[in-house]
Amino acid sequence: MTLGFFRNLTKPKPTPVVEREHCVAGRTLPLKIVESARARRLTLRIDSGGQGLRVTVPPGLRRGEVEKFLDRHQDWLEQRLAKVPTRPQVRPGIRIPIRGVPHRIVHEPSRRGTVTVSRDERGPLLIVHGERIHLPRRIADYLKREAKKEIEKLVVRHTEAIGKRAKAIRYKDTSSRWGSCTSEGNLSFSWRIMMAPPAVINYLVAHEVAHLKEMNHGPKFWRLCEKLCPDTDRCKDWLKRNGGALQAIVFE
Repeated sequence: MTLGFFRNLTKPKPTPVVEREHCVAGRTLPLKIVESARARRLTLRIDSGGQGLRVTVPPGLRRGEVEKFLDRHQDWLEQRLAKVPTRPQVRPGIRIPIRGVPHRIVHEPSRRGTVTVSRDERGPLLIVHGERIHLPRRIADYLKREAKKEIEKLVVRHTEAIGKRAKAIRYKDTSSRWGSCTSEGNLSFSWRIMMAPPAVINYLVAHEVAHLKEMNHGPKFWRLCEKLCPDTDRCKDWLKRNGGALQAIVFE
């Protein structure tokens, strides 16, 4: 960040990123080493679903210090990765949540490739038509359509409440973030959030919209977030506890 009157005169430098692999607990995971001007110490994070690692380091840190840091935290990594949920493959017979409610996947190939929601005596169903090979993609496409339909309404509601406008809304399948907001006003959301309960979906949208006014996680930001979503603390905790399981589901 550039301070004072130099803010508009100096372009921020891009964050240096090194990408490689790291072996832990018999697995080879992609590792990102990210240099941050704000970092005062090394921090280590496991991506949602246990699909990658990220180390944030202060500027100018020697590469050897990163290796020592990883060695010191090898046991911690093994313990955490052992708790990461298994990666269920989307297929007929399993249940996946839609807006927090488990739906059993049923494949009915006789009709053209559509997805419909129904129920039987055993509970809610997600019925997928068309060829079996396309079933995971059709369910992912269904979640994307539902995300676009619901999230855009929530964005309108929350942006009107704070008197700001979103420049664009995008939907992605990210492994480390549920949403983001750029300084230009572009909002991004993971379409997987449609598997979470409605209150959590609303919290995520409120969180990112609040960044249109407060591009930080300071006290003013959290007060605004709680004003938009009074359930912020409970929903944030739900996403922290359950988000990894949603990120682990394989749609391919």
